[in-house]
Amino acid sequence: MLIPKQVSLTLPFAATAIAKPFCRCLLGDACYPTPSDFSHLASQVSQPLLYPVPPESACYPVSNPSGNCTDVTVNTRVGRWRAEQSGAMQSPNFETYTFPNGTISACYLNVTLGVPCEQGSVSVLGVDARNVGDVQAAVKFAGKFRLRLAVKNTGHDYLGRSTARGSFMLWTHHMKNISYEEAFVPDGAPSGTTHKALTLGAGVQWYDAYDAAQANGRFILGGLSAGASVGAAGGWVLGGGHSALSARHGLGIDNVIQFTVITANGDILTVNSHKNTDLFWALRGGGGGTYGVVISATYLTHDPVPLSAVYFFANFATPEIAQTVVTEYIKIHPILADAGWGGYSFLSRTDIRFFYVAPNISAAETNATISPFFAAAGNATETQSYIVPFDSFYEWYQATFAGGEQVGTNVEMGSRLVPRDIVERNPAKVAQAMLAIEGGVSINFVAGGAVAKVDPDSTGLNPAWRKALAHVLFTEEWAEGQPASYIREVRKRLQGRLKILDRVTPESGAYFNEAFGYEKNPKKTFFGAHYPKLKAIKQKYDRAGLFVVADGVGSDDWDNSLNCRRR
Repeated sequence: MLIPKQVSLTLPFAATAIAKPFCRCLLGDACYPTPSDFSHLASQVSQPLLYPVPPESACYPVSNPSGNCTDVTVNTRVGRWRAEQSGAMQSPNFETYTFPNGTISACYLNVTLGVPCEQGSVSVLGVDARNVGDVQAAVKFAGKFRLRLAVKNTGHDYLGRSTARGSFMLWTHHMKNISYEEAFVPDGAPSGTTHKALTLGAGVQWYDAYDAAQANGRFILGGLSAGASVGAAGGWVLGGGHSALSARHGLGIDNVIQFTVITANGDILTVNSHKNTDLFWALRGGGGGTYGVVISATYLTHDPVPLSAVYFFANFATPEIAQTVVTEYIKIHPILADAGWGGYSFLSRTDIRFFYVAPNISAAETNATISPFFAAAGNATETQSYIVPFDSFYEWYQATFAGGEQVGTNVEMGSRLVPRDIVERNPAKVAQAMLAIEGGVSINFVAGGAVAKVDPDSTGLNPAWRKALAHVLFTEEWAEGQPASYIREVRKRLQGRLKILDRVTPESGAYFNEAFGYEKNPKKTFFGAHYPKLKAIKQKYDRAGLFVVADGVGSDDWDNSLNCRRR
């Protein structure tokens, strides 16, 4: 295999002896596939094999860069650009690897740090899948040789589940098929069952899907991120999938009606409410990279409706004003959820800002609903509020999210789902907790309403979602080159903030796609009472554990590296 000379592999993870039967085969192990084995794989797939490298490797060696370093420097914060790089994650800290002794293997964009460019956690080899046969060949190859398989589309993953040190990558990013059907019939459905549906390939991103829905006069519920680095048929929906319009239309898993899946043995399955129903239950909330490779997802579409967008900003002159305004802000959320509102906010001890959407509600009705909060916030300073009508979600999305995206930073986070009953019983306590968190919190108002009307046991999603009103998170970033000791302190601070939220949400949970990567009880936090059933289904379809990700279902069978089974 060929690795560019500017990238050092630094392989302390590679054993000098044959890997034990209960461990995966990594580069450097005697059991690792030979060049002849890889040549055979190459003959089975449609594209040349991938040799991913950190995108920053283009800037090395410093004295004579091997690639277009300017291109990397200009685009490193652009989500779409990073999605096109096989070796890039949206958050570059997940491209790095920290050894037990605290040494970090990385390839930093800041070449003045004087640190050599190394492979880190970027996969060392892989398949650029373009069709079903490519996926089947890659999965069978990884299973045959006990490789650490990493399934990746855009690399938008806050737990780093799209990559792993020494792993074999299955890159689905170029599987961009999109088809719309006016009368889609799920496989095995009773006669007369039809839906206006959009089927999206594994590599489709949400901006692609929104364009397709708009071209067919429809609306599709999906993920929202500036620059659209979120994929539409992978981890977003498999983890639940929230949206600003979830209170009106439910979560992503409430809108998906069929998956096509490649399982660990290479079989292709149609999965829906009529066929392979147990797997359909698990895929809707059981997490990505766990049960198989989803090569397509079919979603319900909806009639487009106009909406009103609400924008608000205010500063707090005193802690007392902050407490008063935030309490009123928390208090109004059950009313907004029942009316189908949703959106995003950020609040701190010094200010609050939010943008919400009210679908199929006129500007006048929107103003009547939100004006009591505007009045209650009158003692804040520099208050600004706007209500802007849009003809459709698509128009609002283009105006709000189509610009550049602030990715490409080292970031970790913590989060909790906030139950509705707590908000209704004691909004002041919830407000106090939010204001106690250093650095502020983001409140994703993406639950309640239609989300709460779904039977909690009808999908594999953590039941805490069906009781929640909001998904609250906080983040912390750091400059590249920081030592492992500094990053450990970041995690300690995140843990401290989680304790504040846990005091007001003691029996809740967290959204698996946006969460702290070092939870004490991830099974309970991410999956709740559904974990035993999710694991049983996992064992049915992936008995050997080919698919495993950090804190995912079945990860408790593996050591911390996820490379060796626990005895």
